[in-house]
Amino acid sequence: MRLKDKVTLITGGAAGIGKATALRFAEEGARVVICDLNEVAGQQTAQEIGERCTFYKVNVADRQEVQAWIDEVMARYQRIDVLVNNAGILRDGLLVKVKEGQLISQMSEEQFDQVIAVNLKGVFNCSQAVAPVMIRQGGGVILNATSVVGLDGNFGQTNYVASKAGVIGMTKVWARELGRYNIRVNAVAPGFTATEMVAAMPEKILENMKARTPLGRLGEPRDIANAYVFLASDEASFITGDTLRVDGGIVVGT
Repeated sequence: MRLKDKVTLITGGAAGIGKATALRFAEEGARVVICDLNEVAGQQTAQEIGERCTFYKVNVADRQEVQAWIDEVMARYQRIDVLVNNAGILRDGLLVKVKEGQLISQMSEEQFDQVIAVNLKGVFNCSQAVAPVMIRQGGGVILNATSVVGLDGNFGQTNYVASKAGVIGMTKVWARELGRYNIRVNAVAPGFTATEMVAAMPEKILENMKARTPLGRLGEPRDIANAYVFLASDEASFITGDTLRVDGGIVVGT
């Protein structure tokens, strides 16, 4: 029970890594508050976890929705101990696609803006809303979801890589700015992980992912959740500003 009664907010907590993280934190005794845009899946996850979990429908890219969520959580619990900024989306595409010297397609402005709004601005919105609460109460932990592609880059993911690299940068800044208030800020960089989205990919692609991972398998959402539990716990009390790779040893290539 490393996180007994710690009030923990998890964005994108309805499925995948977010759901696995909510389950693990509840196992460790935390009071879990998840948000997501998928209301049906979010309610199902909250019911699965039980009385230690509540669900809110929140768009993290919307500052007013985020602030309203934080205000409701504070009215209910009077504190926030951990924030896990897990929510994220994909809108993959090449910067430019050229055939026989002619431009035939490119990543759209909408694709770029959508990913930045959720993956980068959403992390900023939630952290900025929670930080004053943690300062007033004397401390807390902020954990940000980045990715190995934020460190290594990846083909066809200009928007996603930009957002995840930005999260790493913000993590380092906030660790410096908030350390004086006993607030630790770290990031977790998953590799290829067997979420619902990945499981739906063709078998050939999945096998290629496994072949490129030295440990020979995809990560499980619980593998990532375990890293969040560790970083949220007192066992990581002298770790801040870091990015922990949980990737089976992969280095993403071209």
